Amino acid sequence: MKLKLKIWRQKNTQDKGNFKAYDVDDISPDMSFLEMIDVLNEQLETKGEEPVHFDHDCREGICGMCSMHINGRPHGPQQGVTTCQLHMRSFSDGDTITIEPWRAQGFPVLRDLMVDRSAFDRIIQAGGYVSVNTGGTPDANEIPIPKSIADEAFNAATCIGCGACVAACKNASASLFVSAKISQLALLPQGQVERKERAEKMIAQMDAEGFGACTNTGACSAECPKGISLSNIARMNREFLTAKASSDNA
Repeated sequence: MKLKLKIWRQKNTQDKGNFKAYDVDDISPDMSFLEMIDVLNEQLETKGEEPVHFDHDCREGICGMCSMHINGRPHGPQQGVTTCQLHMRSFSDGDTITIEPWRAQGFPVLRDLMVDRSAFDRIIQAGGYVSVNTGGTPDANEIPIPKSIADEAFNAATCIGCGACVAACKNASASLFVSAKISQLALLPQGQVERKERAEKMIAQMDAEGFGACTNTGACSAECPKGISLSNIARMNREFLTAKASSDNA
């Protein structure tokens, strides 16, 4: 395959950045999208040019680092996959592919396709934890949890924090991410101690990081590689309103 790439190049957060065009050939349809960029970077380094900077780690759809806007869609044209799981057979010979970083106030561009997603870490630090008893480890079945509830909590916990939900939202809202982290703990007995303050603190931190409000369009869930449900946002809103009502009546 021969492809034309339009890639966003930006030296640092202060730089304005711009698109730069590259041609690559001999691309196998069986390559992953990241392997295709590896080929491009090898060519650039051979020419003495600066390679394209991008985040990656596991390359197995687990870590969520391989975040790219590809032809206007987070993680590219396939649903339910991260960029590293996207293969070049999803494109045709001669295609032009536009590659950008996430665009959001809460995700400042560090360089080229790399963005700073430490805002997500600070949101987790604000309330995404449970009290830990440092005594002996309890048996796994000591606290019975209905399977339906356990499944729902697990589904919320599959969020990998890649930020595709933010990139897909016209308001750059982080509501799907935050709601998944709130839901996975609010559903389980272990998460009840901090339940009220968790919703208040995490949502306050989300707002402080500059993420926008939920648009209710569902673009976040549609583009989420793990299929996180919009029902989590509804639960987050209930958790927040309950916490606020309890605080006001205290």
